[in-house]
Amino acid sequence: MTGNTDIDRVGIVGGGLMGAGIAEVCARAGSDVVVVESSEAVARTARERLGRSLTRAASKGKIDAVDAVMARIRVTTDLLELADRQLVIEAIVEDEGAKVELFRRLDEIVADPEAILASNTSSIPIMKLGVVTSRPQNVLGIHFFNPVPVLRLVELVPSLLTADDVTERARHFVQGPLDKRAIDSQDRAGFIVNALLIPFVLSAIRMLESGFATAEDIDRGLVLGAAHPQGPLALADLIGLDTTKAVAESLYEEFKEPLYAPPPLLARMVDAGLLGRKAGRGFHTYP
Repeated sequence: MTGNTDIDRVGIVGGGLMGAGIAEVCARAGSDVVVVESSEAVARTARERLGRSLTRAASKGKIDAVDAVMARIRVTTDLLELADRQLVIEAIVEDEGAKVELFRRLDEIVADPEAILASNTSSIPIMKLGVVTSRPQNVLGIHFFNPVPVLRLVELVPSLLTADDVTERARHFVQGPLDKRAIDSQDRAGFIVNALLIPFVLSAIRMLESGFATAEDIDRGLVLGAAHPQGPLALADLIGLDTTKAVAESLYEEFKEPLYAPPPLLARMVDAGLLGRKAGRGFHTYP
């Protein structure tokens, strides 16, 4: 494949915190963006989320005109509207079965044989997504970090079958128009950041679970004693406890090492719907 490195038409599947953030940075960079959601109600929420984020950016002087950026974003419930995209980024729930089925659909829908099909997965091996398509050479991971408009890091994760020039086209887009900084990871569960971060977060949960220290003291200790911007339990709340658990399970499935096993407390909190910031309550309570 030797296609043009310029990417102007981007599709995002999923308009949650991550998907909306990715859509925002792409639109702010000048791309025409289509966001696909599962229902009109969820699509409406995604539009409102984008509007709030762009308004905040404008209030801080980071963009000049909210309306101009919003005009480059279309939110729909129809996957078929992705047919003309040059890059489609999947940002749905961290569930392997759901992602695999979506990549099968995208392979059927996206018409351009040089289009890149990417996943924002935190942990699921890219190979599992690529091999269900007829073009695994076009599939890779483009993993952003939350909040996407603020954090500059992106992990690029090619599988064994990803073409080198596809990775380079993705790098050109990430480091050029999006003004992010890319690091390269092998296609192993968790990639670079989560493979290091999740065991640390799980260790903090186990410390809390054992009664060794309170959530407040665990987080305060890492902020004041190790200069972390926030403690590990507050970070888990920001990531989402359901996502934290899903990433841990993916890591444990691949490596079978105890440090990756989700602690029982984490599983119980997910079962109870105490998912962190997005639910108003996790290890801490939020307004």
